Amino acid sequence: MNIFLRLSPLTLALAATPALAEMPKGISHFKLDNGLEAVVIEDHRAPVVVQMVWYKIGSADEQPGKSGIAHYLEHLMFKGTDKLGPGELSKTVTANGGMDNAFTSYDYTAYFQRIAADRLPLVMEMESDRMQNLKIGEDDWKAERQVVLEERSQRTDSDPGAQFSEERSAVQFYNHPYGRPVIGWRQEMEGLTREDAIEWYDRHYAPNDAVLIIAGDVTADQARELAEKYYGPVPSKADAARKARPQEPEQRSARRMERSDPRVAQPVMIRTTLAPERNAGDQKQAAALSVLAELLAGSAQTSVLARDLVLTGKALYVDAAYDGLTVDPTTFGLSLVPGPGVSNADAEAALDAALAKFLKDGPDPTQLERVKTQIRASRIYAQDSAHGRAYDYGQGLSVGLTVEDVNDWPDILAAVTADDIRVAAKLVLDSRASVTGWLLPDASATADAPQAVSADAAPAEEVQ
Repeated sequence: MNIFLRLSPLTLALAATPALAEMPKGISHFKLDNGLEAVVIEDHRAPVVVQMVWYKIGSADEQPGKSGIAHYLEHLMFKGTDKLGPGELSKTVTANGGMDNAFTSYDYTAYFQRIAADRLPLVMEMESDRMQNLKIGEDDWKAERQVVLEERSQRTDSDPGAQFSEERSAVQFYNHPYGRPVIGWRQEMEGLTREDAIEWYDRHYAPNDAVLIIAGDVTADQARELAEKYYGPVPSKADAARKARPQEPEQRSARRMERSDPRVAQPVMIRTTLAPERNAGDQKQAAALSVLAELLAGSAQTSVLARDLVLTGKALYVDAAYDGLTVDPTTFGLSLVPGPGVSNADAEAALDAALAKFLKDGPDPTQLERVKTQIRASRIYAQDSAHGRAYDYGQGLSVGLTVEDVNDWPDILAAVTADDIRVAAKLVLDSRASVTGWLLPDASATADAPQAVSADAAPAEEVQ
């Protein structure tokens, strides 16, 4: 299992091309009679295609006591069908010069292949087969459950940073399932059964709860013809869509936590607060939060916190993180590593002072224009990656956005004003419901060794 914290929205979400009124060139969108939504991204520079199937279901949709079932089923999806033996899909893709993988997050589970364009029918046939004909053998489910338990041992239970991330999420969310780890709690993972996996698959894996993305050397007509042939016969399911989730009550109190571990090289502070997500037809507030994160810490030299903390020696590292591509409210996060000889308390006080100054003064016009220039450049550079653009549409549609929302996002980012940022900053930087956590080398840790540290404050994760 590889864990990937979500990329900055100015890297990830800008994979779409601009379009406020018309579909961008080379992008087409259609829906099959069985409810499967599809996006085709034409890119004829190389004879390669990417197929992605995104199911609009993830770990936040699990029933209490069954944490980890979404990720567990993702693993079992490679166990074969009546047509394919265990592991045969991946072996076939590899034998044809391609690669494949899958990942699970709070809000979706996705499967993809990258392969030569003339092999697209092959991977579409195999993917559509396991959409409706998964076969979980009596021996497979126990062995694969042990695999995911070993993944948890290696990636979480042996990593103090990962354990700290789990604990912070559990503290951040009183009631929402975003407070549970995507991979699951160990004691609940140990109780998952073959029947649990089959029930999850039978309920949620259906074309009317999925998104198909085809990107690369294929035309819209070719992709639609193949989708009709392979996915069209798969029956829809009446009860496949995600149900309403428990929501967060109003949070009124700041919370603090510490974790000490001798394996930690130097102290790291991470502070998060709840923040709104991107919503269909209403992305302005999320855009302001995205630009705010870039202004605060998007540049190691010129951003607000880099200038006030890193260049003055008060911190070795600072970061701000926000990703609104979630179904429900997410978090805005800040993190720092104190500079050499700077106490944890002094470093946190310096951060608070820098944030208070930003709240008072607002964004610097020059820096705001710099971020907008970056946005415009990213819109051009993003066209180089068909896979990245496929990911952007797949993730967006999986959390409830429309194709038009994904198309419009870069222009909405570019339209953010200084007043928008002031409002967004007040919302997340002046909140009384934050969680501030310190991960320490030991109970009396101070910052001594100047080592490079990466700490993303965003709680959302994916597991493969």
